[in-house]
Amino acid sequence: MKRAAFGLLALLALPACSAETGTSSADAETISSSACEPAVFEQTPLTHCVADPARHRITTVLAPEEGPPWRSLARYAESRDSAPVAFAMNAGMFDEQGQPIGYYVERGERLHTLNRNEGAGNFHLLPNGVFYGSGSEWHVGTADDFADNVTTRPEFATQSGPMLVIDGNLHPAIAHDGESLKIRNAVGVDAEGRAHFVISEAPLSFGKLARYYRDVLKTPNALFLDGSVSQLWDAGRGRIDGGPDLGPLIVVENRATGGSEKAAP
Repeated sequence: MKRAAFGLLALLALPACSAETGTSSADAETISSSACEPAVFEQTPLTHCVADPARHRITTVLAPEEGPPWRSLARYAESRDSAPVAFAMNAGMFDEQGQPIGYYVERGERLHTLNRNEGAGNFHLLPNGVFYGSGSEWHVGTADDFADNVTTRPEFATQSGPMLVIDGNLHPAIAHDGESLKIRNAVGVDAEGRAHFVISEAPLSFGKLARYYRDVLKTPNALFLDGSVSQLWDAGRGRIDGGPDLGPLIVVENRATGGSEKAAP
């Protein structure tokens, strides 16, 4: 899938650059502060972003107070102060209008109920799951586990599917390295409570992405977010992907900075 990138840092005045590297000290400092880093797994390039509960907070975002969904990381970025943002990604599956098709909570308000229906497509390759949390506690679990054990509405939540890793095991219906190769992204939470977000920089299979979570990131549970439409806003590196219209978004902010959205124009 072709993805356009917009250099947000290029909008700023350009500082002097190093004669040896061509990289300014300001740019180098910004990149070093990014929560996202390149990675490679079985010859496939990835970008791996880490949200640490000690440093970050997570929210889900769908639309301005009045109006349709943002449908784009760039449109959302234009609406707010970008300084607090560490990174953002598409948050899960959605319908033609950009509305979530599964459980979705934003700032403690439930906008869509848990979807446990059977059907076709990746979302219904059961078990699917929910990424959710409140404050500095974040979790990934199957939809059934969520329904059975979560009794208090979280501050944020998004349902997608399929699960990639379930209690340390790969989803039983996912092949080791299937023929379906797409740009994909996912999320998993490790034993220390950190959320690991991965987006592939080249098409890869469900199985390879699942094994990266199980074998390298060692997250006991990991959830597929989407494929083909997958996009990343890495504020630290000035990257903001374009592509097909999106639905809900996951936004990771730096706790120390604070910040709020600008008033809608």
